[in-house]
Amino acid sequence: MGLRRPPGDRPDLAPLPLTGLLCCLLAVHALVLAVGGHYTYAEVPAGDWVRDTFGLSRNPYDRLGHLMQGFVPAVLVREVLIRTSPLRGSRWLAPLTVCACLAFSALFELFEWAAAVIGGHGADAFLATQGDVWDTQWDMFCALIGATVSVLVLSRVHDRQLARLGVSGSYAGAVSTSAARTSTARTR
Repeated sequence: MGLRRPPGDRPDLAPLPLTGLLCCLLAVHALVLAVGGHYTYAEVPAGDWVRDTFGLSRNPYDRLGHLMQGFVPAVLVREVLIRTSPLRGSRWLAPLTVCACLAFSALFELFEWAAAVIGGHGADAFLATQGDVWDTQWDMFCALIGATVSVLVLSRVHDRQLARLGVSGSYAGAVSTSAARTSTARTR
């Protein structure tokens, strides 16, 4: 599994290997999606158990799915941006990564809305709204939280794995470059 190299890097256009972190997260995300697709998100037994144990009003598995919809793609977006864009080493990398995940979540919610319009009441099971009129907003909020936590918690681990693959210039490099510019400016 890998990314395609940018057009300027032509070593036979061989795919770029993905980090182990990203591969593991993609596998976990696929599992969450498969379980949700098998049972429908509102009826996943583990979610029923959590609902009953903690006295919740709804099965929270849908929220977990949307949290993962932000958490995992954040690492994917970050890896693509570091490898293929001028954002490598930029302070814009983290906010744009989160924004990309939130934009994808909003696009997904628009697809859900279209399914509801086309499917009518029959789409309720697919959408897993469980009677919550704010379900769309909660879904996007969960994706936002997932992406933000992912960037805050996993960036250093991700940077180390990218460095092992020979990709340099992640955010840690930008901080040291910024510090070097500041110290140089002070000595003038």
